[in-house]
Amino acid sequence: MLWAALSLPCAPDATPPSTDDLRGLATWALQFTPRVAIVDEAVVLEAEASTRLFGGRRALHERLAGQAGELGVTAIAWAPNSLAALACARAGVLNGVRRPLPEVLDALPMETLSAVVPCQLTLAQLGCRTLGDVRRLPRGGISRRFGKSLLNALDQAYGLQPEAHSWIDLPETFHARLELMARVETAPALLFGARRLLAQLCGWLAARHAGITAFTLRWAHDAMRARDAGDGGELTIRTAQPMRELDHLCRLLAEHLARVELQAPVGDLALEAIDVVPLPERSASLLPDPKNESQSLALALERIAARLGPQRVRRPVLREDHRPEWMQHWQPAPQPLPRQPAARSDLPQPTFILPEPLRLAVRGHRPLYQGPLRLLVGPHRVEGGWWHQGEDEASTNHVERDYWVALGEHAGLLWIFQERLAGDDTAWFLHGSFA
Repeated sequence: MLWAALSLPCAPDATPPSTDDLRGLATWALQFTPRVAIVDEAVVLEAEASTRLFGGRRALHERLAGQAGELGVTAIAWAPNSLAALACARAGVLNGVRRPLPEVLDALPMETLSAVVPCQLTLAQLGCRTLGDVRRLPRGGISRRFGKSLLNALDQAYGLQPEAHSWIDLPETFHARLELMARVETAPALLFGARRLLAQLCGWLAARHAGITAFTLRWAHDAMRARDAGDGGELTIRTAQPMRELDHLCRLLAEHLARVELQAPVGDLALEAIDVVPLPERSASLLPDPKNESQSLALALERIAARLGPQRVRRPVLREDHRPEWMQHWQPAPQPLPRQPAARSDLPQPTFILPEPLRLAVRGHRPLYQGPLRLLVGPHRVEGGWWHQGEDEASTNHVERDYWVALGEHAGLLWIFQERLAGDDTAWFLHGSFA
């Protein structure tokens, strides 16, 4: 398993993060995995099933680290379970999966595990400084003196017992609140706090595979305001099309805030999503999007061939040959295309060619295939191949054929021919069919 812990700032003897901050961070994290929970001052998420979707562990970490800072996250850590990940985040250890878990946890200070904190003074008097010191104490003594909760937490952190979490549900509507660290007196300065709320909104939209066309930012004036200032104000922003791009929404909000004049200092912000609509995901295919004219099939094939190997990506190419079996061949996609031959016949060409021509039954000089066949168009004579050596040096692949488009009551349109060199004028062969 792979767990990540996103820790909000929480200094010793300081007020822990607010419920709104933790809930907002958890809602944002739901875009990466549905298994998100709140543990103490952090949000933990099980990301094992999401690593391939986001391009691997490194790519997932870079995406989390690049976006989580907008929501005040100060530490990210990875480990095989949530308690170990949280302990690593508190100790400043980023990667807890590179080495064996006991080796990682044994070196951490014992206060990095929440269950140890109430017993920290007594354990320190016993000479314990790290989690390894606590783990090496007699289990019976720990159970009698500190209760089973400490042993259970140690076993869960070291992966000896399963964990139980209350998963965060994705809310049907979005409404987030933020208490500003200082009173703001100008409207443009509200953007700093509003950006955190917009980041939560974009994460919620990504988890719902949706976009937004309107949202409302509300602000509450400080309690020490003038009587005529009112309780606060609000601003509704609308977009021309559904979106969830954080930078664009922030730029749009900044343009509107520049024209707002606050009646009193602001202490709280609230953001509400108004119009939410489904937003189709962009295709992750290696093939170019036909709607995007800037992409080309040649560039896409080069990119795929570079990833899979040139011999594993091939494209069909026409040859200067009238014989259907050799009219087309396959070559590695990165190779330049030869000059393509011009059209050689007005006769319809079949959609499917058989690997080997199939000899047909004949009745009264008429070919049969699931019933009698009626000749519609033809003949189209094909001669050539005297230069094409056969399996042995004494033979060639020279052919002389008369092709016809034939119609059968049950077989549909077929591509048949007579072999002129066979010495049998009544021999007919099926070589292809039309879709």
